[in-house]
Amino acid sequence: MVVPTDVQDDVRTLWDFHDLRHELRRCDVGVGLGGHDLGVATRTAELYHQGWFPRIVFTGANAPTTVARFPRGEAVHFQEHALELGVPADAITIETAATNTGENIDFTRALLAERGLLHAQVMLISRPYQQRRAHATAQKRWPEAEVRCAATEQPLAEYVASIGDPARVINMLVGDTQRITRYAELGFAAPQPVPTEVHAAYLRLVDAGYTARLVRD
Repeated sequence: MVVPTDVQDDVRTLWDFHDLRHELRRCDVGVGLGGHDLGVATRTAELYHQGWFPRIVFTGANAPTTVARFPRGEAVHFQEHALELGVPADAITIETAATNTGENIDFTRALLAERGLLHAQVMLISRPYQQRRAHATAQKRWPEAEVRCAATEQPLAEYVASIGDPARVINMLVGDTQRITRYAELGFAAPQPVPTEVHAAYLRLVDAGYTARLVRD
């Protein structure tokens, strides 16, 4: 399972744009954002065991793309996977209502505010290509927190192979790139600079038919 040769350069351009490459720092909490990629839970557990944060929140109900794989909800399945990887149960809290990234941030923020962690240092763990959008969303919706992002550290080819569906990964990359601008315009996230070469790569991928995850007007 590989990215088609004719779009590899454009896919890599988007992949690199969304990878924030934040330096790891010790935080008060690691927040694993739900989705179709169980690797987010794996990475969250790894970072917990490495001592980067003492507590975890997994957040996510279901989206149409995850209900078949995680029928009990994303956060529940992520929690179960982390437990299998040796994370103690008392270190994990789950938020099971969020159905999109904005709600992931809003509902987690409210949950942690109840525990006196509104101004927490937070590490958001997400799919590699979700980092920029997650950070922009947190900047807008959780300004009190100091937020850094992390993801599984894999080359693009390895990540695509792990998911097993190149078209799905490309469609998600294209969709997240559109959302960087669209959600800022709607007030859902903080504006982000989009380099000319990123926008051009995005347009070429749209023209190539990778439109399944676009937000429709």
